[in-house]
Amino acid sequence: ITQQYVKNYYLAQDQTVTRKVKEFFISIKLDREKSKSEILEGYLNTSFFGRGAYGIQAAAQAYFGVDAKDLTAAQGAYLASLLNAPSQYDVVAHPENRPAAEARWKYVMNGMADKGWISPSERAAAEFPKPKQSTISTNMSGQRGYVVNIVKKYLIENDIVDEEELGRGGYRITTTLQKDKQDAFVKAVDDKLMSQLDKKERKVDGYVRAGGASVDPKTGKVVAMYNGIDYVKQYTPNAVRRDFQVGSTFKPFVFTSAVENHSETQSGQMINPNTRYDGTSERPVQGWSGGRYAPENEDHRDYGHVTVREATDKSINAVYAQMAVDVGSDKVKQTAIDLGLSPDTPELTPSPSIALGVATASPLDMAEAYATLANHGRHSTYTLVEKVTKDGKQEVELPERREQQAVSRESADTTTSVLRSVVQNGTATAAQAAGRPAAGKTGTAEEDTAAWFAGYTPDLATVVAVMGQDPKTAAHKPLYGAMGLARINGGGAPAEIWSQYTRNALKGEPVADFDLQLQDGADVTAPPSSDASDEPGDGDESGSGEASDGPGDADEDGTGSQTPGDSDSGSTPPGDDGGTESDPPSTGGGTPSTGGPSTEPGPTGGGDSGGDSGGDDSSNGGTGPGGGDTDGAGGGDSNTGFPGIPVTPRRQ
Repeated sequence: ITQQYVKNYYLAQDQTVTRKVKEFFISIKLDREKSKSEILEGYLNTSFFGRGAYGIQAAAQAYFGVDAKDLTAAQGAYLASLLNAPSQYDVVAHPENRPAAEARWKYVMNGMADKGWISPSERAAAEFPKPKQSTISTNMSGQRGYVVNIVKKYLIENDIVDEEELGRGGYRITTTLQKDKQDAFVKAVDDKLMSQLDKKERKVDGYVRAGGASVDPKTGKVVAMYNGIDYVKQYTPNAVRRDFQVGSTFKPFVFTSAVENHSETQSGQMINPNTRYDGTSERPVQGWSGGRYAPENEDHRDYGHVTVREATDKSINAVYAQMAVDVGSDKVKQTAIDLGLSPDTPELTPSPSIALGVATASPLDMAEAYATLANHGRHSTYTLVEKVTKDGKQEVELPERREQQAVSRESADTTTSVLRSVVQNGTATAAQAAGRPAAGKTGTAEEDTAAWFAGYTPDLATVVAVMGQDPKTAAHKPLYGAMGLARINGGGAPAEIWSQYTRNALKGEPVADFDLQLQDGADVTAPPSSDASDEPGDGDESGSGEASDGPGDADEDGTGSQTPGDSDSGSTPPGDDGGTESDPPSTGGGTPSTGGPSTEPGPTGGGDSGGDSGGDDSSNGGTGPGGGDTDGAGGGDSNTGFPGIPVTPRRQ
């Protein structure tokens, strides 16, 4: 406490040896000359609590609207917990961090009870206090407030500037964001999503959120972000939140890992874009020892034997779950990390379900990883800051840019070749409206709580997510019926936003084509499989949004219908050899595999829909800011869903 007080009051925050030495000697002198109570008082009156509040009195007003002398024990414990990480533990600004904030609060409360400062009955009766809404200056409206807070967090987490020192001011920060691209991102979201919402007619439209990030693949610089309609109305920065499943936008990492590790199928065939797999829905994966796992395809559709390229075009879960086992889910996880995902990404666990996108990476995380693919496998940790100066003269040292070959060029480029087909022939044909050579993948989270499109040109990697969140409780919500559509899929609004943004962001720049060095044999495209149906699924990922199927028909790709411990309710297809077929496809004879049907323990979530028909740009012009509410606190209307649109549940 004494040293913290010295740092707060007597010294600058520079992390230098000289400052540490001064801090040490001043602390010794203070301990001799002042009582512990005086030191604690000084510490509490100079500490930073977040929300621009220095000192316990300012903090009491900022969080609870009362004077410090009127704080309850529970409120005081919350303010004490903030000292550890003011930004992280503000549960109003960051409702997703509430579990961590509550854990810290309980630690403080239990310590007070152990010391006898509160009675056991007081501790038992205490409840986690609810801070008031933060008062935000109007100069933080629009995207500005999000950017300010994201950049602050970036500076602190990268040890560039201390949080308390940053709060004292005097810094001028130049970001990598480009105004023309930032404006283009906002306009694309307004045109393709927000202007299509009607909160008065459809309650579900009040749940719609959007987030996105755009990275220059060659430099790793973040050139644009979209975080929400307005920081004053929705606090949570959607570009960097890590709580929505990424769905089938994860599948390319599985294929990249297969090429990188020279992986083979269960029958010993080298995995490449032309390798054939069994695309039968709910087909148990082979070679997995963790129990029965048989994920469903979108709308329970069976595809027969298909190539990897076709399976990616149509986002077939059965194929990619098997491929994850063939490669090794631990290797898949490592490849995703090498490409750019954080090792701390929630639900990034080595199991077959990893292929279907149960991990909850942020749009910025995914943009960094897709930028690595666009940059021929060379990964550069993203950067948000160009320059930092203090007091108008002293330039603060920034971390050195790190770049390395994360995966081989062959692995990255072969993945790009497959993802180009998704845009040309698969679930992401709406991305063609960008007017440039493009590669990408659609994705849908479990229960349709989020729809994604992750894509890139040679010059720009951008990820867009449309999310569902209750404005009152911050709970994730399905988006069935939003925009007046049966469902929002990755090939719909996300791909349309991506294409408009990319077209305008690169306007006036030369059109660049991909320069690819492919895996042996990948330059030849195998003919379409004869036993794969050409009829589109009712709830395809292309974003058509047609409400043709009744409730219960549609399924989320990636949930799987079995959970650990279920009886064997599925059957292995005749002639199944563990997931691949090197001979001409056949659905005839043979005996069921004895390879041990299994169920993958753990999450059964996330993936995208797998229809094969493309959707075009369906929405036009108009900018609409959308209604304003507050994540985790604001209001919502009581209207019911749009009449005539069936709410299509996902089967768990």
